[in-house]
Amino acid sequence: MIKKKINLWHILLFLIVLAAILPILFMLSNSFKTLKDSYATMLSLIPLHPTLKNFSMLNQQVNLIGLTWNTFFMATLVTVGKLLTGLLTAYAFRSYQFKGKMFIYLLFVATIFVPFTIVMIPNYLVISKLNLLNNVVGVALPQLCDATGIMIFLKTMEKIPNSLIDAAKVDSIPNRKIFFNIVIPILKPSIVSVGAIFFINSWNEYVWPTLILKDKSSFTLPLALQNYISSEGGTNFPLAMALSTIMVILPLVIYLIFQKYILNSISNSGFE
Repeated sequence: MIKKKINLWHILLFLIVLAAILPILFMLSNSFKTLKDSYATMLSLIPLHPTLKNFSMLNQQVNLIGLTWNTFFMATLVTVGKLLTGLLTAYAFRSYQFKGKMFIYLLFVATIFVPFTIVMIPNYLVISKLNLLNNVVGVALPQLCDATGIMIFLKTMEKIPNSLIDAAKVDSIPNRKIFFNIVIPILKPSIVSVGAIFFINSWNEYVWPTLILKDKSSFTLPLALQNYISSEGGTNFPLAMALSTIMVILPLVIYLIFQKYILNSISNSGFE
């Protein structure tokens, strides 16, 4: 009976992994197909006539270096901003006692449940007034604080022994040094994992950049991908898959490198 259960779980796990990997394999396969083959054998994992022409053609049609830099710069700004605000805010909640502390914390948590569509127009108007349209800084600015990061860092900081912080304060060590020399090193695994998640999410973001970036020179990779996908037909699948392949390389590498930290951070953050 136990063996049957184990076998069923193995089959289920295999199907889940297969469902996750197959789209990536189809994407890679179609990126090396000719336009004719992509329509005739779209679901075939082995290209009939493998070619690198899609990548060279893509490089001629768009500025891949510029698009990659815009995406990287935007994602880095958002990631650094969220990490800084998240760490500083979490440390304030962890170390200071002030009136309305719990109420303010609950306000931060409540922002998680606010749909993006509600704040989209006000954010757009602010960015427009700041003359940051067609600028990746305008995309990053409204996203420099994230309640999820604050919650994760706070849960991790609560596991730091109070005696360690109190001993540092008894030795008259200022909070600035306690934060950078004690708290940050302890939180390094969480910082790495949460930062990786923030970066990947920002790298793949589409809706908000679509509102802010109208000039093609300021496009990010997800926006450029839309040029090769048409709901009215005429989609160039090989070029779209080639650009998709380029787009997923860096996030995939980041995840593979830091997956251990990401899983450990989730399991140790108190959100099991």
